[in-house]
Amino acid sequence: MFLGAGALGWLFVGRVLSGLSAGIFTGTATAAIVDLAPECGKKRASLIAAAVNMGGLGAGPLLAGILAQYAPLPLTLCFIVDLVLVVVAVVGVQVVSEPVRRAGTLRLRPQKIDVPTEMRGVFTRAAIAGFAGFAVLGLFTAVCPAFLATVLHDTSHALTGALVLSVFIASTIGQSLSSLIGDQRALIVGCVGLIAGMVAVGASLPLHSLAVLIVGAIIAGLGQGLSFRAGLAAVTGAAPPGKRGEITSSYFVMLYIGISIPVIGEGAAATAFGLIIAGMVFAALVAIVAAVTLVLLVRRADHLRDPNVAEGCQR
Repeated sequence: MFLGAGALGWLFVGRVLSGLSAGIFTGTATAAIVDLAPECGKKRASLIAAAVNMGGLGAGPLLAGILAQYAPLPLTLCFIVDLVLVVVAVVGVQVVSEPVRRAGTLRLRPQKIDVPTEMRGVFTRAAIAGFAGFAVLGLFTAVCPAFLATVLHDTSHALTGALVLSVFIASTIGQSLSSLIGDQRALIVGCVGLIAGMVAVGASLPLHSLAVLIVGAIIAGLGQGLSFRAGLAAVTGAAPPGKRGEITSSYFVMLYIGISIPVIGEGAAATAFGLIIAGMVFAALVAIVAAVTLVLLVRRADHLRDPNVAEGCQR
């Protein structure tokens, strides 16, 4: 659709199809990686799953930016390259064994977001933190090109891709660090990073400063990586094996709402009030959501440290 699109409507069709396919396989592939790992390697598998998700999201804009800036066929070559990568992925999936066997006839149908009662607290805290983090990714993937072109007067596609990639590289580093400090602490530190990064991003707009924007991108990316990987590990770890794919997909639904819906509001606000004001408000709202999650996490940690709670758990 992207290759043959001659009008805006066909671009929307391509976006719907690509988004639908990503929604189908992202949560399922993440669950499959965890299911295929031995018991002793579940945490490492969740790190790998998180890293490949962020790695793909970051490498795509950089590759597309470089091809559009320096290679021929700037509007089509990136899609040709992506189709080749899809073929490689299809071959890879065919040689991977199915980790979960289900009885009965396979039926493809939409599923509602259904999280078991016993893990809704874990899911809610992880999902809110993930929503805030992915809203940051949506801001950089959708709005940064406009900021660079309109405010800094730099239209380089390669620079845009590199700036987006810096967020995802920082995210991958944050994911690696999360396994060293534990899921609960990683979620808390990740929310702090999101708040600090959004303060820097918001400040970079009126300052017209690329350096401050990059610093904010890196800090926010670290925070997003910490919270995303810790949240994913908490959700997959608490999910019953038979429902891991379903619950993981529900988690990713919340993340992709975060990466898409807020950006639409940002675009509408930019049209009405200007890019700088809209960007500052967007950064402030993401920081507020991260702060709310931080409060919930700290209260949960204090609750678990309560001697009465600890004694009850031991009993």
